[in-house]
Amino acid sequence: MARLSIAVVGPGESASSQAMDDAREIGRLAAERGWTMLTGGRALGVMAAAIDGAARAGGITVGILPGRDQRDAAPGCTVAIPTGLGEARNVVLVTAADAVVVCGMSAGTASEVALAIQASRPTVLVRPTNEVSVFFRDLSNGTVGIAANAAQAIAWLEGRLRSIDVGSS
Repeated sequence: MARLSIAVVGPGESASSQAMDDAREIGRLAAERGWTMLTGGRALGVMAAAIDGAARAGGITVGILPGRDQRDAAPGCTVAIPTGLGEARNVVLVTAADAVVVCGMSAGTASEVALAIQASRPTVLVRPTNEVSVFFRDLSNGTVGIAANAAQAIAWLEGRLRSIDVGSS
C-alpha cells in the first residue's frame, strides 16, 4: 500500500538553527509514523536536517533535487531524484506530497507555500512570524495551520490526513 508523504520545506543557506532543529524533529516524527518524507534534497539547511532526522529514525526520504546530479543529495537521503529544473522543482515537490510542513522562511520557501495553497495541500507553518502567519492564512481558505513546535505540527497533520490515509501506520 502507498504511504503518506510529507514535504518538509524551509531555507537552505539561510536556515536558522531553530528551523533546522524543528525540521530534524519533524523528520524523526514522520519516520516514526511510517510517512515518507520529501524535501528539496540538498545537503543544506532545513532539507538536510529533515533528512537527517528521518534517516536516524529509519525513515524513507526522497530528495527532489534542483540539479542534474544525485550526488548533490544530503547524506541519508534514501532516494535522490535529480530534476534539472532548478527552483521549478518546487512544483514537483509540493505536488508529490500529501501535506507540507514549513520550518523557517525564505523566498524559495514562500514559493513552496504558495504552490501548496494552490494545490490545496494541508500546510502547517512551524513557529512563523506573525506577518508570515497572517499572510499565508489569508491566502489559504483554511488549508494553512500554525504550530508552536514540531510535535504540534505533526498533531495538526494527523488531524488533517486521517481522511486521506492510504496505508501508513
